Formats: sequence, C-alpha cells, structure tokens
Amino acid sequence: MTRQIVLDTETTGLEPEEGHRVIEIGCVELLGRRRTGQTFHRYLNPQLPIPQESTEIHGIRDEDVADCPVFHEVADELLEFLTGAELVIHNAQFDLGFLNKELEWAGWPLIEEHWVVDTLKDARNLHPGQKNDLDSLCARYEVDNRNREKHGALLDSELLADVFLAMTGGQEDLALAAAEVGPEASFGESLGDDTGDCRPLPRLEPTASEWQAHRNFLQRIQEVSGQCLWLTQEEDDLQ
Repeated sequence: MTRQIVLDTETTGLEPEEGHRVIEIGCVELLGRRRTGQTFHRYLNPQLPIPQESTEIHGIRDEDVADCPVFHEVADELLEFLTGAELVIHNAQFDLGFLNKELEWAGWPLIEEHWVVDTLKDARNLHPGQKNDLDSLCARYEVDNRNREKHGALLDSELLADVFLAMTGGQEDLALAAAEVGPEASFGESLGDDTGDCRPLPRLEPTASEWQAHRNFLQRIQEVSGQCLWLTQEEDDLQ
C-alpha cells in the first residue's frame, strides 16, 4: 500500500534564508488512502523572538515554546517518521524550504522534491482562476474547518488530508474497482475490459539511480542517528 504523510509547518516568518525558523511541525499518516491514526506533532523553540505578526497568524508566543526542544533534537525522529513515504504538502515550496534549511543547519540530509505532492499546484490545475488556499478548498470539498480559528500545523495537516482525499477521489474509485476483482487476482490483473477479461496494469519500478538515491538517504540517517528502522527492515527483507 502507498504510504503518504500529510505535512504542515508553522514558522517565525516567511524567509528561511533570513534566519526565520520552524516552530511547529504536524504530520498525519495515510496508508492506502486511509488515515492510520498515526501522527507526528512537535512544537519547537526557535531560539529567537517570534514576531507579533507571526503570532497573529498561528497564535504561538515565545513563552509557549520556551521549554520546547530545538529542531536538531527532533530531526532524527521526524525523518524516521517521513522515511519511505510520499509527502503531501500545500504550497510545498514554503514548507520544504524551511524544513530543508533546518535540516541543513542540523547536518541532516535534505528532503528531495520528487518525494512531494504539492496540493496547491494540483488545486490550481483543477480549479484555475479560483482561490485555492486551505480554507477555500475546505469549503469547496465540504471539509469541516470550523475549529480553524488560527493556523496550526497538526490541525491544518488533518484538514489537508481530508481535502487531498476528496480532491483525488478518482484514484479511490480506481482502487475500489481493483478490489472488486477478488483476492485471487494478482496485483497486475486488477481491471477488466468490457469482455470481462483481465488486462495487466502498468507497474512503474524505480530506476537504478532512484533506488540508489533512496539508499543513500537511508544510509545518511543511519550514520547520523546510529539507527534507521527503515534500513533495518529492508535488510531483514533481503535475508
């Protein structure tokens, strides 16, 4: 099953290159297009004052995060949660820019863009000329966002998960059609034509360079943290 992580961040400002920092990370896990109940949520001490204009957006004040860990103290746990998953992010350039700057400062490997689905880009393609911020998408796809008085990384990830599933609902119809063939059908024999005969679905395998990039990423986590559960699992599978 495809594992996806819906991710959002809150920050002290808009420009990581100017020293602005991540102060909240929220992640929601999807497996086979269903919520698993697994989440990752951390508040972070940015080690600098939070501007008032940022607090007005997310409600996080200096005193709220004074005793929270700094980013490098949770980086290994975050990457362990993300490893092996496709990331779903709204306006990915913003969140990914901040996360990769934090990872760079902490000496960790960066998150590569080809693992990311940007729901803002997808929404603009589906609804050109319309507002495609999260609140507008919630209204369009009838996702209840009445509790969203301010931005919050975990809440916004939960809302985005519902929006993403609604926005990509045709994929779920395809999966249901495959399931109706029956458990005896192989993965490559899921859909039939009008005669009832099954025809193979295309299977896209990673290229050698993509597999190597994935392995290098896992090895880097192993070197820095001393343990990478995903890498250990892969080695067990090969035995």
